Amino acid sequence: MVTDQQRKIVKETVPVLQTHGETLARHFYERMFRVNPEVQAYFNPAHQRSGSQQRALAGAILAYAQHIDDPATLSEAVELIAQKHVSLGIKPEHYPIVGDNLLASIGEVLGEAATDEIIDAWAAAYAKLAEIFIEREKRICQDQKKVYGWQGFKPFVVDRREHTSDNITSFYLKAADATPLVAHEPGQYISIRATFADGQAVMRNYSLSNPPGSEYYRISVKREPAAADDAPDGVLSNYLHNHIKAGDRVELSPPCGEFTLEIPADTAKPLVFIAGGVGVTPLISMLHQALKSSNSSRRIVFIQAALNGAVQAFSGELEALRTDYSNLHVHVCYSAPDDADRDANRHDSEGLIDEAMLDQLIGDQEAAYYFCGPTPMLSHVHALLRKRDVPEDDVHYEFFGPGSVLAA
Repeated sequence: MVTDQQRKIVKETVPVLQTHGETLARHFYERMFRVNPEVQAYFNPAHQRSGSQQRALAGAILAYAQHIDDPATLSEAVELIAQKHVSLGIKPEHYPIVGDNLLASIGEVLGEAATDEIIDAWAAAYAKLAEIFIEREKRICQDQKKVYGWQGFKPFVVDRREHTSDNITSFYLKAADATPLVAHEPGQYISIRATFADGQAVMRNYSLSNPPGSEYYRISVKREPAAADDAPDGVLSNYLHNHIKAGDRVELSPPCGEFTLEIPADTAKPLVFIAGGVGVTPLISMLHQALKSSNSSRRIVFIQAALNGAVQAFSGELEALRTDYSNLHVHVCYSAPDDADRDANRHDSEGLIDEAMLDQLIGDQEAAYYFCGPTPMLSHVHALLRKRDVPEDDVHYEFFGPGSVLAA
């Protein structure tokens, strides 16, 4: 239990966290990976190198300190993190490891300023937060078992692989025990675990790109470029591209994620999907479901932004859907098309998604928006929607990587 005095002390640390939060987060991860290397497999080293994981943790700690009087305010953030934890196999026994290293890091970073009262207050606050996560994650695990029939990691076989664009390959996965798959919620992801030749097991999240209810799960994986030190940022993505072929086995956790499609009750309300790069993967699954579930009178707009035709994923699939559904309006925007793109009329516009494009495709109609892609693109689209006074209830988005907050 967190006492009133302990909550007061935690709130008083907010200015310190605002100034030193990222330093504390960096120290925490370095310490935890050194003292408890067994948990390192749960974290993406690319996010560590970029600093995004540290920034996400610093922001989460700060938000918790600011809202410790009413943790329910953070329910959306808790849900996002809890879903991620379950997908990776985080267990209740991992929380004391995090807590011990966090409290030790507070003491080591703040030095004499970290009084016994501050450490005790944060110990109580962390225990309460861990309790919230453990309880929510327990319920998610129970729901997975009930809905999908398994929890944790289960063997799957690669049925086939398919070239989706020059940098994205799709893998079609079926349960190794031939159990029929339950339809996922469009927008959800799975965690895939592969074991390398040296025995190292690596886990990553990938959005499901197949139509819900397919006999397979499909993930569409972008090959990530090598980092400056020649070590690939996308350790698993490169492994999948280079080594995994039809007939090979991987392990999957059940579908997870809170970024899911809710079709408006108002059949006249348009649905707008805006995809950037590999962010198209959850949205193509949503599009299939929206077309299947919506009345033919509902206008559905799918805007896909890509560098050029070579890296535009699902172009054939989108064209087939456009042919089959008269209420689907597809707009392809290339930021750097080449002459072949222009000669073949592969795209509808050039440059960035802008206000004029939204005016042309949606006009002044109220619509529900779903968008996913690189952070700069998401920030840009979010700002455009705010300028159009789109209600927050109609704005839905997902980041790849550690959770962040879009700022205007």
